[in-house]
Amino acid sequence: MTPPAKTTAASPPSDRLRPLRYAIRTPLVLLHAIIAAPIAVLALNPLAARIRVGSTSLEKFMIRWWSGALVRIFGFRIRCFGEPLPGAVLYVANHVSWLDIVLMHSARPVSFVAKSEIARWPYVGWITARAGTIFHRRGSTDSLNVVMGRVVERLVHGEPVGVFPEGGSGRGDRVGTFHARIFQTALDAEVPVQPVALRYGRGGQQDPRVPFGVDESFFGNFLRILGGPPMDAEVHFLDPVPATPDARRRMAEESRARIVRLLGYGED
Repeated sequence: MTPPAKTTAASPPSDRLRPLRYAIRTPLVLLHAIIAAPIAVLALNPLAARIRVGSTSLEKFMIRWWSGALVRIFGFRIRCFGEPLPGAVLYVANHVSWLDIVLMHSARPVSFVAKSEIARWPYVGWITARAGTIFHRRGSTDSLNVVMGRVVERLVHGEPVGVFPEGGSGRGDRVGTFHARIFQTALDAEVPVQPVALRYGRGGQQDPRVPFGVDESFFGNFLRILGGPPMDAEVHFLDPVPATPDARRRMAEESRARIVRLLGYGED
């Protein structure tokens, strides 16, 4: 009597279109980089900030153009929901991918606070620095104090600032704890706080292939997303959180709760 054959779990179907996507998108990324480099030098400067293009400055217009084009080259359809508050605002968003800053810039250019490692990433680090990113050395109290001072300064001068209160990107299936200290900058500058929910995927679901994998490098993630299937890149501007002096923690928790509800993760 022959024993029954062992069954094995079916392996996921191969992505036969990945080579074709690389063939199409890689030249576009290179072309975008070649065009964007001189544009960044010419447009991201004080003079361009004074030239108007419609209701915005040439500087902001070019940041939005560059960012939106890059996100689309990677196969994403940008979808914006809600309205970003005008003027000086502290935007607080969940952190999913290195694309988050670029995606936010495509909706409204802001000065972002980001980890100092990004400054060393090829090309992206240079562009984000030119766009006014404030780099923070994680784990350093002195660095955080300097960063908070710069955030308050920019908010007081009427510039919007974006932060990721989780302190790092996650797996995309939950929103981590929001650190409350950064919310003090909005209180000090007397500006509103607007939560922003970010998501990459289809049908209102976060795709697990976008966030960093375990011990995955920036370049590895870059290549994986570059050859990935088309998806939506969603930016949800939510209702602002009321300022509650002497209660930074409450502001942080309410901001996180609103993002969690929108993304449908449920409280944990």
